Amino acid sequence: MEQIYLLLIGILFLVSGIPIGKLLAKVTKEELKQGKKWFKLLIILCLTGAIVFIILGNDAILFGLLFIAIVTSQSLKR
Repeated sequence: MEQIYLLLIGILFLVSGIPIGKLLAKVTKEELKQGKKWFKLLIILCLTGAIVFIILGNDAILFGLLFIAIVTSQSLKR
């Protein structure tokens, strides 16, 4: 039962990245244009790292990397 609660907290943490990414995109339009290729690289690195930490079983780092990937991808959609 504890694992279910931890998973739900992690999912809520990840879902909160969507509005945060949209807010950052609205506030930092100039930086997004200049660093678009670096943001794409950051997303790729975070997703690759997330796969590694799924294998290693470290949930805290996994959710952190996925959060960064979600926030960055939401920022690039604008």
